Amino acid sequence: MSAQGRQSPTPGQTVGPFFGYALPYDGGNELVPPTRPDAIRLHGRVYDGAGDPVPDALIEVWQAAPDGSVPQAAGSLHRDGYTFTGWGRAATDRTGHYQFSTLRPGGATPYFAITVFARGLLDRLFTRAYLPGSAPAQWPSLAAAADDRGFVFDIRLQGEGETVFLSYTQD
Repeated sequence: MSAQGRQSPTPGQTVGPFFGYALPYDGGNELVPPTRPDAIRLHGRVYDGAGDPVPDALIEVWQAAPDGSVPQAAGSLHRDGYTFTGWGRAATDRTGHYQFSTLRPGGATPYFAITVFARGLLDRLFTRAYLPGSAPAQWPSLAAAADDRGFVFDIRLQGEGETVFLSYTQD
């Protein structure tokens, strides 16, 4: 095939960790300041199929406000210290750990919607972290555990205890 007939791969077809270049930003994991009285921490680790930590993953969280409403405020990329937008982004460290400073989501079945970007994935993955007692019984891997400052949610990309990942279709 001639060079003219070749097409370049799109970002969803390339493998990399490209995330550290432009996607993380200062304060991205602080949906609210950690010193805010009602702030909680959502944190955990990302593991690969062998059970090793993934040191270069990127986690996004989307969530409802404490009253269960969907935040409609702008300002996620330039935080002002008080506006809650319900969205954040955190990179994992060398031990695969991520964390967010946020508010407890409200609603009938409170959860955090989570997106995972990581090396070896050709596209992002979607999952949920349900607050204790809210996860569907058939999906125990979607249950967050309470700790002294909020909730722990580990993400296992494959293997034993693999996190349930969701698929969304466009109609």
